[in-house]
Amino acid sequence: MRALLQRVSTASVTVDTNVIGEIGPGLLVLVCAMQGDSEDEAAQLVHKISRLRIFRDDAGKMNRSVSDIGGAVLVVSQFTLGADTRSGTRPGFSKAAPPDEGKRLYHCFCDKMRAIGLPVETGEFGADMKVSLVNDGPVTIWLDTDDRPNKPARPG
Repeated sequence: MRALLQRVSTASVTVDTNVIGEIGPGLLVLVCAMQGDSEDEAAQLVHKISRLRIFRDDAGKMNRSVSDIGGAVLVVSQFTLGADTRSGTRPGFSKAAPPDEGKRLYHCFCDKMRAIGLPVETGEFGADMKVSLVNDGPVTIWLDTDDRPNKPARPG
C-alpha cells in the first residue's frame, strides 16, 4: 500500500457540496492499495503511521506521534498514488488494486486505524472529492509498504 501523509492543522473532504469528513490537528492520509496488497500491508501501514513521530514536542522537535498529541486522521482513497509515470506523458494505473479490492483494503485500513483508538474521518471511495487542508509545517511524507526490507516483489 502507498500513503502520502500530511501533518495538518485542519483538513476536510467534500463530495458534491457536503462536507463528509473533517478533522482538526492530525494527519491527512491519502492512501492507495496496490495489486498484491492484503490486510497485512494495511496493518503494517497503520502501525507505521500511528507511531511516526512527526509532531512537535515541547522543545519544538518532531518527537511526537498523532496518538501522542491526541490528533485525528482523515483518510482519503487516492488510486492515483499508484501511477506509473516511467514512460510517456500519460500515467498508467495498472499497478493499483482493482476497484473492488482497493475499496475493501481502504475500509480495512480505516477500520484498523480506528481499532487502535485514533479518531478517523474518511472520504468516499471512488467519489469525486474536494480535499481542503492547512498543511502544518509543511510536513509531507511518502510511505510505501514495498519499501520494507525483505518485502517480496509485487506481481507484474
